[in-house]
Amino acid sequence: MLEPGPGMGFFTLPLARLVGPTGRVIVVDLQPKMIANLKRRAAKADLLERIDARVTSAETMGLGDIENTVDFTLAFAIVHEFPDAAKFFHEAAHACRPGALMLLAEPSGHVKDKDFAAELEAAATAGLVLKDRPAIPRSQTALLAKQS
Repeated sequence: MLEPGPGMGFFTLPLARLVGPTGRVIVVDLQPKMIANLKRRAAKADLLERIDARVTSAETMGLGDIENTVDFTLAFAIVHEFPDAAKFFHEAAHACRPGALMLLAEPSGHVKDKDFAAELEAAATAGLVLKDRPAIPRSQTALLAKQS
C-alpha cells in the first residue's frame, strides 16, 4: 500500500494492521518531523516493521524503487497540496501494478468541482481509470484503477 502525506498516521496504523505481518505500507511526506512522529506512534503500536516511512521532496515522491508493486494507494486530502497534480498521478501510477486501486478523496471545502475534475483528468492521463465515485462525507471522491 502507498499513502502519500500521512501526517501523524491517522490512516497509516490501521492500514498497517490491515496488510498483516508480511505486508508493507509505504508512506511519503515532505516533513521529517511528521515521519518521525509517525514512526514513534507505529513503534508504540508494534507496527513499525510494516511501515516504510520516507521523507521526500516537493519535486518527487521518490518511488522509483517500487515501480509496479503497489496494490492500493490512499490519496486522502493530499493531491491538492502537491504543486503539480499531473506529476503526483504519474509517479503514483508508475508505483502501482496493473489493476491496482487508488482511493482519491479531496475535501470539498478546499477543492472545488472544476479543480477535482482537473485532478481526474490528470489521473486519466497517467493511466488511471475512474471505476466508482464512492460517498465520503464532506469529500469529493473517486476510486481509480491502473489500466492493465
